Amino acid sequence: MDVMDEVKYAEDLMVGDVIDLGSHTVGESEMVDFSTVWDPQDSHLDAEAAADGYFGGLIASGMYTTAVYQRLAVLGAYRHWSVIGARGLRDVRFLRPVRPGDVLTGLLVIDEVELDDRGRGLVTTTGQLADAQGRAVFSLLTELYLHRRP
Repeated sequence: MDVMDEVKYAEDLMVGDVIDLGSHTVGESEMVDFSTVWDPQDSHLDAEAAADGYFGGLIASGMYTTAVYQRLAVLGAYRHWSVIGARGLRDVRFLRPVRPGDVLTGLLVIDEVELDDRGRGLVTTTGQLADAQGRAVFSLLTELYLHRRP
């Protein structure tokens, strides 16, 4: 069995561990399609209008950026963990505009693991997306409940 196929339980996660979540290239059509449904503002949809706007061109919706992080976190970590569900997201920060063509790389740091007597652990993580120049564009703190080892 590949080590990535092994399920990780709350007590398997170590404070300070850093997990590379891989990367995602922001496609303009993907970004615009998302915003058409979920955040239909000109800065996310209309290149001509966005060119005259504050950011000087199309930028991704913050919700799209959050969704990119979530996809990378699931593929790079959560799908290997015995996740029960999320308790919350905090300190969500949109640090730089995300533009079509940007390559975003994610990482996740285990900040805290609190085991309880209900067969679970609360895992607190800090996540980040950075652009190809290594500049942080997005960050957040996530709290997830995981099963404890049976």
